This record gives sequence, structure tokens and C-alpha cells, in this order.
Amino acid sequence: MPVSLPPQTGAVIIGGGIVGCAVAYHLVRAGLTDVVLLERKQLTSGTTWHAAGLIGQLRATHNMTRLARYTAELYATLETETGQATGFRQTGSLSIATNAERLEEYKRSAAMARRFGLEAEVVGPAEVKRLWPLLNMDGVLGGVWLPKDGQINPIDVTQALAKGARMKGAKLFENIKVTGVIVENGAAVGVRTDQGDIRADAVVNCAGMWAREVGRMAGVNVPLHACEHFYVVTEPIEGLDATTPVLRDRGECAYYKEDAGKLLLGCFEPVSKPWGMDGIPEDFAFDSLPDDFDHFAPILEAAIARVPALEKAGIQLFFNGPESFTPDNRYLLGEAPNLNRFFVAAGLNSIGIQSAGGAGMALAEWIVKGRPPMDLWDIDLRRMMPFQGNKRYLKDRVTEGLGLNYAMHWPFKQFASARPARKTALYDRLKAAGACFGEASGWERANWYAPEGVVPEYRYSFGRQNWFDHSAAEHRATRENVALFDQSTFSKYLIQGRDAEKVLNRICAADVAVEPGRIVYTQWLNERGGIEADVTVTRLDETRFLVLSGTGSQVRDLAWLTRNIPEDAHAAVTDVTSGYAVIGVMGPNARKTMAAASNADVANEAFPFGASKEIEIGYAVARASRITYVGELGWELLIPTEFAVGVYDALIEAGAAHGLKPAGLHALESLRIEKAYRHWGTDLGEGDTPLEAGLGFAVGWRKPDFIGRDALMRQKETGIKRRLAQFRLKDPGPMLYRKEPVWRDGRIVGDLTSAMYGHTLGSAIGLGYVSDPSGDAVTADFVMAGGFEIEIGGTFYAAEVSLKPVYDPKGARIRA
Repeated sequence: MPVSLPPQTGAVIIGGGIVGCAVAYHLVRAGLTDVVLLERKQLTSGTTWHAAGLIGQLRATHNMTRLARYTAELYATLETETGQATGFRQTGSLSIATNAERLEEYKRSAAMARRFGLEAEVVGPAEVKRLWPLLNMDGVLGGVWLPKDGQINPIDVTQALAKGARMKGAKLFENIKVTGVIVENGAAVGVRTDQGDIRADAVVNCAGMWAREVGRMAGVNVPLHACEHFYVVTEPIEGLDATTPVLRDRGECAYYKEDAGKLLLGCFEPVSKPWGMDGIPEDFAFDSLPDDFDHFAPILEAAIARVPALEKAGIQLFFNGPESFTPDNRYLLGEAPNLNRFFVAAGLNSIGIQSAGGAGMALAEWIVKGRPPMDLWDIDLRRMMPFQGNKRYLKDRVTEGLGLNYAMHWPFKQFASARPARKTALYDRLKAAGACFGEASGWERANWYAPEGVVPEYRYSFGRQNWFDHSAAEHRATRENVALFDQSTFSKYLIQGRDAEKVLNRICAADVAVEPGRIVYTQWLNERGGIEADVTVTRLDETRFLVLSGTGSQVRDLAWLTRNIPEDAHAAVTDVTSGYAVIGVMGPNARKTMAAASNADVANEAFPFGASKEIEIGYAVARASRITYVGELGWELLIPTEFAVGVYDALIEAGAAHGLKPAGLHALESLRIEKAYRHWGTDLGEGDTPLEAGLGFAVGWRKPDFIGRDALMRQKETGIKRRLAQFRLKDPGPMLYRKEPVWRDGRIVGDLTSAMYGHTLGSAIGLGYVSDPSGDAVTADFVMAGGFEIEIGGTFYAAEVSLKPVYDPKGARIRA
């Protein structure tokens, strides 16, 4: 029966699963009561209705954990607020370890959880057995216990969110199919449906496994793909009750949840079954997929060995239903980079129930205030590359992605599927040289080089992995002789036009009104002073500038640039990332190598630090920029892609007499952390200011106007509450990998944002922000007067602290 849809609304939400209802609920709580939600069939009819309903709060990063924790706290109060039962039970969760490596992972996770304010306890076998008496303890070494985790009824909690939204004015419509998105002047302004159009100030894509297709209606890339997800529910089992914790046996890919005296056994198998490659049936609602007992049998067999009571329990239900997964196993949230006022919350990778509350809260604030409430880069839609919406790529990638939920979270773990997708022009040369490649944003990047006779593949551990010594040799070659890095995956943008300088000077914190041929290191800030990008800007001539940024922020940075160019400005941006290769020539012998390979005068007087010139090298004309990310004398060569191999060969030949060695990204990382160079996305983000990050020197304080200036001036007057410092372990043995808690005089004050072994300094090095638990401003004296320790899986290691780079603090080597 046709319904009367409002012609205009503040926000229209597409999709009535738990995420869509959570966004509606939080929008009305944020004061936007004019909200419409459209569901193609009935609320929860896609994925939500068959979700297992697990509530876990510990996620991979601080802010994702904050969102999951918020979700649990919301669910605890939702029934009281709305009168709608949710089935929320805070039974706790227990994850068991059956090998030393998994137990080490749990110890590290528990330390991180405590840093985030979560209760987490590493427990031994006796406590594991007490918490879960039905468990067969063969091989169980211990586990991690989170008492505030639990479970919930997915349909009921969704209905509670829907009711809460309606109570404050939202209108929710079922059986309305969205057929298109209305786009005008670069913004989403409404939707078309099978029962009429609705104009809106914002369009929100919460369409679950249909979100990719809804995105395409608007020309927006939303890369996700559905996979089959299996679980069984048994007949009642004696010994189970409402207090039984959720159990996870990640080593066997299985989770267990008590359900009315029965046991729900689900899995995240290593090789999954993508579904819906030819489209999702039009009438799909509250549907299950065909059984595949053979696929599930190995999981069930291992589960019977772990929980023997399963052997005599009958199976009441064998269920198979679709859930959507993304290329990197993290969900998609935020405003589309290429379409204003089009927002996305989708691709929850089987953690939709435990993430929906926080995701809804964060996206609602983003919609209402025009910015997210915290740094959400880990789940930001803008991290996705255009090619990642390719169906074949998605099918191949999510075949692996589902299983990563329970796979070991090794340091430097690489995806194995859907590779290679993007190769630099030097890929074949690097492979021939022994490169072991890692993947970032689809790019194949040489992470380390295997010497002759060594297989270039990872063997993972929490200790010194198999590539440690090889990368150390590359590190030392850079410090002592000369190394060659393929840095072609840099994002690159050409900004040109008569207003280019004016536009960039408003976007950049530093002053880019320099002479042609000069490089400026700078940040792009938001109105709060937070760092949106960390870039170099090279002035080519009066009207042209070249910007280089990181690999993963290509889409994001282009969107930021484009959106901050006034409509009446004579300036245009072109993404030239694929047009140029970048080769780094770094080390004390870089000058000798460059002189031998080119006709350029590379003496310090003729080619000082910060200069950029076109030079002839090999058969190419390349742009040579004297700049470094490793803390040594060096040049970055920007080369038209078709000439890259020839230049590489010329450099290899010229450098042979000077000890040149190809070096990978792991060495680059250890070198830059020794020099305390920051990395956007780990050490820097939209919630960090230049003053907090120790980058005040890169701010053009005399400039009368740039984005974020007022916020920085206020912070300069009031003092900063956190400060980035460098840490060096006194013990040369342990390894640091990021996120380890930082303690000062017995109190936790932060965690490491990045870390690597410092082969020159002789121990593990990390960067991390220090805060005063009292909330007071953090001065240099506060940092330097403290006694610091880094916690690694429950063990504390003394650390030296510095606010200046420990290696070459005056920067003499880069200016040599």
C-alpha cells in the first residue's frame, strides 16, 4: 500500500539494520529531529536479524575501542530509556590460548585494554576452567578475561534504537526501495524511491550488503562484499546458563555463546565463501543460504574436541547467512570524498552489533557538526582506493578477510589475497633484487630484501622475525654508505593556476610563498588545529606547486585539497600519483652516487638541503629534491614513470663503487623513527596539533590567515595537554611494535604511536604522546623529569626519553 513520504527532510537514511537505526537514534539525540529512515523490506531483514549478538569492547585501536565501549554502555541503558527489551547481558568474554604465541598476543592485548580503561585480565588454566567448566583443557595455556563483555538480542536492540529514534521525532518507513540518489552541484540532496522523491540536507548510506550498489547510484566507492557466515545452535546442554561467558577459541576459528541453555557455535574460517557476486535477489529478506555442512565440518569436529558435551547434543539449527566484509577488514564510516553530504556507515565485518552504537554516535556528530568527534582514520571511508570497488578484487580479498577476525595479529602481517593489484614501475627490478613485498593501499612495496639463497617470505613472530638481520643491513648501509628506496607510492598532486599560492597558503600551516625550486615541509590543519595531512610542497614556478603525501591518504588528501579551494579561485588540482616514480638515494655516499649517475652539480653549495631542480640522469629528465625521511644526506628523484627503470639501472651502476644497497620500507621505518620523523596516520592525525606533535617549527606563525591558526594561537597561550616524545629501551633485547603502554613514575601516561628496532642506537625505539593524568598542561620539564617504562605484555622495561631526536639531534648529517 502506498505511503505518503515527506518531500523534504534534514537527513534521509538508507537501510534499516542496526547501523541505520543507530544513526537515526543518534541524529535525533543530537537535535536533528527531522530524520527519515527508509528500509527496502523490514527492519533487520538483511544481516542484523541473524547476527550472533556478541558484545566485545576491545578493538585494534584506541578510538575504535572507544566506539565499542560506548556501544556497550548505550545498550546497558537502552531498555530503561525506551521500554523495549534488548536481551543485554554482561556475562563477560573469555578467549583461550592453546599456544605460546596466542598467549603472548593476549598479554599484549590486555595491556592495551588497560591503557584504554577496559578491565582485562590474563588468566591461567585453573581460572579458565572455573570460568568455563565444560571446557576440555588439553593444550590450554591460559586466556584473557574481559568481564564487561557480553551478548544481546540483535533484533530487540535494533527495535529499541528504532523506538528511541521515533520517540524524538524520526520517521521510519518500511517496504520503500531507494532507486537513486539526487546529486546537485557536487552534493547529495535527496533520494529517489519507488514511491516518490525525498529532498534532504544529508543522505546516509547504511544499506549493509547493498551499500556498494547504493554508493554507485551516487558515484561513490563503497568497497564491500558479502560472505557466507555459519553457525549451529544445539539442543539444551546441562551446565549452561545465563551467566556463561562468551567463549572464543581463535586457534580453532570458533566462538561459543550460551542461548537459552543451548550453545551457539559460530566460526570465522580461514578460507571463506563470498556470496552475491551476481547480485542479491530482489526479494531477499530474513533469508538464509543453503547449508554447507562439509565446509563447517572441520570447525564442528574441533569444537567437539574442545567442548565434549557437544558430541551428545543434537543440533537444533544449522544456519548460514550473509554478512559484508571490506578489503582491510575494518568498517567504512564517514563522508564521501567526492560527494558532499553523502555519508556512509557500512561494511561492519561481522562486528556490526558491537560497533553500531559508537558508529551511529560518531557519524551523527559528523553529519550535524560537519566533523567527526575523534580521529577515525582507521575506519574512514576516504582510506579506500577507487580500484578497491572492483568486484573481482573484492571477491578474492574477502575470501581471506573473514578469517582474519580470529587469525593471529602478527606484527607486519600481510594480506595474501588479491595481489598484486598495483605495481610500481620498478616492481620487476626489485623482485629480481630479492625484494619481499608488502601491500599498502593495493601497492606492492619492497619491505625488505632477501640475500642470495634466502627465500623472500615472512615468518611471523613477536620476536625478531626472519627479516630482522637483512633489514638491519639495509639500515646500516643507509647510515654508512648509500641506499636506494623505491618511494613511488607517494601520493602526488599538481596544483596550478594564478591563485595557487594564495589557496595553498590558506591550506598549509607553513608559508609556501617561497622562490621556485624550494621545498616546504608543512601540515594541513582543520579548524581545531588538528593535522589533516603531513606533506611537502615544492614550488615549481610562479603558478605551479607539487605536493607529495603518504601512500594511504591519496583519496583523502585530494578531497581535502579540492574542498578547500574556493569556487572563485583560479586554481586546479590534478592527481599525478601514477605518472611519476620516486627513487630515494640516501646516505653519506648519496652525493658520489648522484654525481656519477647524472650531469648535475650536487655539491652542497650548488644544491643545498631543501632545494629542488630538474636534472638529467640516465636518459631521463627528472626532478631531484634534496630532502630525506631517513635522516641522512639524500635526494628524492621524481621521474616520469616510463623512464623509471632506466634511471634505476643507472643508479645501481653508479652506486656500485660506493656500497649502494637496495633498501626496503622496514629499514625506512627504523631509520625515520631513530630520527624521530613523524608519520601521518600513526604519530599524527586530525586529533593532534603541531604543538603537541613537536612540529611548531613548521608553522608560519607570521602568516595572517591559514586554516587552524586561531586554534593554534589559543593552544599556544593555554599550554598543551599532551606532548610527543621519543623513547629508547635501555635493554637491547625486547621488540616494540606500537600501542605499548607508556608509564611515568608508576602511572600510565600514554602509549606508543609507532615503534621499530633502532639498529644504529642499539635498541627498540618508539614515539608516543605523554599526558599528565591530573589533566594539567604537559611541559618539557614534566617529560624530562620523569622515570619512564614501556609495558610489553605485562612486563615493564626502563626507557630513556627525549623531546629531540636521539640520532643526530642537530640535523648536521642531512645538511652535509
